[in-house]
Amino acid sequence: MTLTNKAMLLAPLTLAIMLGGCGGEASKKDEPAQEKAASKAPGVDENKVTLSEDQIRSAGIQIALPTIGGTGVLELPAIIEGDPQGTQVVSAAIGGRVVSLSRNLGQSVGRGQTLAVIESREAAQLNGEVQATRARLALANSNLAREQRLFAQRVSPEQDLIAARTAATEARIAYTQAQQQVSAAGAGGGGLNRLAITAPVSGQVISRSVVLGQTVAADAELYRVANLSSVSLSLSLQPADAGRVRPGNSVTVTAAGRKATANISFVSPALDAQTRQVPVIATLDNKGMEWRVGEPVTAAVQLSGSGGDGAVRVPSTAIQTVEGKSVVFVRTKSGFQAVPVSLGDNSGATVIVRSGLTGREQIATVNSFTLKAELGKSEAQED
Repeated sequence: MTLTNKAMLLAPLTLAIMLGGCGGEASKKDEPAQEKAASKAPGVDENKVTLSEDQIRSAGIQIALPTIGGTGVLELPAIIEGDPQGTQVVSAAIGGRVVSLSRNLGQSVGRGQTLAVIESREAAQLNGEVQATRARLALANSNLAREQRLFAQRVSPEQDLIAARTAATEARIAYTQAQQQVSAAGAGGGGLNRLAITAPVSGQVISRSVVLGQTVAADAELYRVANLSSVSLSLSLQPADAGRVRPGNSVTVTAAGRKATANISFVSPALDAQTRQVPVIATLDNKGMEWRVGEPVTAAVQLSGSGGDGAVRVPSTAIQTVEGKSVVFVRTKSGFQAVPVSLGDNSGATVIVRSGLTGREQIATVNSFTLKAELGKSEAQED
């Protein structure tokens, strides 16, 4: 056999050996993929959990439809404050020594009733001026009466009558001015050198800044009196939330054993410089004196424009986080599907779903965390 013939016979054999070797390597490369496919649990798909009716009942998973309609409610802490319109600072219009204090914290006071008496040289000057102008007015009136009588008898000329009338008018003005100065500083304090500080409004004493015998400067604060038949609720909202709050919106106020409804009366057009939040004030009726100034409460603020009648709401227990995304488990024929959703405001025990649900789906509302755990177990099996 020639060399050429031998080569022709060996070529097919060599090709067969090479193909056989390649086929072996390919089969080895495919083995992991085949094993992975074989290990994948049947019925498990991405974001799906397969459960029977019995398994759902055993896990205690409850199913319900989302709620459609209504506006949002924002819950946040708040502080009861005195109504700014019904709170008055009582200050000393003149400097001096406090010789009498007639009210303590929490006591009621009527408008015009004496709260304190201040003794000072300035008080003596003011009271002395009232008495001096009163005497000058009496003398001027007497001279005017005499001139009127003499003019009627044609004894005194008309110019004397005019002068007497002018003097009486000026004396009356001076006396009135002296009275007003005393009234602005206080009232009669029982002595020439004393002035009484009276309550400008009826209400309760909520603050007292002085003690008996203390020397105070002019304009120093002595008391704060508040009409607590109506109190205020001080809130601080994020700018995004404040944009959905309007004057007139209702606020449900709750504390230990008490519950009432207030109304938004003011939404600040500017942010607080320190907190960068929006100050909001609500007015709360307090004729029964159930609410105390400074008391912390919980306020549920009704929001406007947070979805309207078409807003989709789900219980907060229905929301789970999977791979950093909020999901709701929607019932399917074979179990549940984890559906990503975009969330809005918290509304008490519910959450507004802005996108992801139509509101007609049946969703897991209770024990949905077991579905999240099952979904994580299925993903671990796939890996």
